[in-house]
Amino acid sequence: MGKLAVYKYVSMMILVVQLIVTAYTFLGLFGGDVSPIGNSARAMVVYILPILIVLNLILLIYWLIRKKWLMAIIPVLTIICCIPYMGTLVQFRSLDTKADTQKGLKIATYNVARFNRETTGFLAQDILAEMKRQKVDIFCIQEYMETISSEKKNSATYKEYFPYLAMAGRDVVIFSKYPFKGSKSFLFDGSGQAGMWADVDVNGKTLRIFNVHLESTGINPTLARAGKLEAQGYHVDENRFLKAIYGNYTLGMMARTGQANILAQEIRSTTVPTIVCGDFNDVPYSYVYKTMKGDLVDGFKECGSGGWMGTYRGKKNVRIDYIFHSESLKGINYYKVDLTYSDHYPVFMKLALE
Repeated sequence: MGKLAVYKYVSMMILVVQLIVTAYTFLGLFGGDVSPIGNSARAMVVYILPILIVLNLILLIYWLIRKKWLMAIIPVLTIICCIPYMGTLVQFRSLDTKADTQKGLKIATYNVARFNRETTGFLAQDILAEMKRQKVDIFCIQEYMETISSEKKNSATYKEYFPYLAMAGRDVVIFSKYPFKGSKSFLFDGSGQAGMWADVDVNGKTLRIFNVHLESTGINPTLARAGKLEAQGYHVDENRFLKAIYGNYTLGMMARTGQANILAQEIRSTTVPTIVCGDFNDVPYSYVYKTMKGDLVDGFKECGSGGWMGTYRGKKNVRIDYIFHSESLKGINYYKVDLTYSDHYPVFMKLALE
């Protein structure tokens, strides 16, 4: 009788855990539908969605082992509702190796981390060589650095392959094999980040290419400052440190929200086929992701390959670099290349224009 009571108690506690995990899972799935301004705690649940999905899988296994079929329905339905979200993170298609032989437009986006401030220009040339190998037609760069020395510029190196250049005024650049018909820059107040669009004439067809670099999280500078203080013998209080991380992250999230709203309004007003590229510094299903995407197609969900799509190198191997496009265009393939020239990976997409 005592064992039965213990089993019932444990089952009840697991059920409570299941309901909490399910509630937070749905909160994460729909948390990006509201602005983080005034709702930062709710908006941040989206960042732990992969963990919540894993917990649902563990709980499903538990209910199946216990043969609690009715209880198992809860995690099953929850996981089914998460399938569209999981498609923004993982795709198991094989890469179409013949895609480059098909007619269309090849576009790439890459945060090059200022070419690691390398002064000889070799790193910039190595990246250009990769773009040539991938047969890229339009190359969107974030954290671009123009000047190598007083006598040499990176754009001069790129001009032979990409004869056309449009720049946002800071470090956001679009290189193209096709001529530009016009462009517009967005320099965000109080931020080093920027965005832009450029209209490109591709064999008589006008496309509007957006290249954006949104506010970063602010976590890495906080970690770096804390590390320096610890190295100098100062004790960093854990509670204050966590508050600093949370504060920096929420400030970055608020800044990205405003920047995404400005750019989204510009995207919605565009009347020609549109491609949106860039480093959003935010994860799928976040407010920034949903706002920037709008009615556009997420290229990775449409034709992505390669398994897990993490575009930021290092421990935080998360997807924060994107290519979206209008429904009038059709994706042929979408992938990343594991280059080590930056703290990001370059993302590539081939699009059919007809």
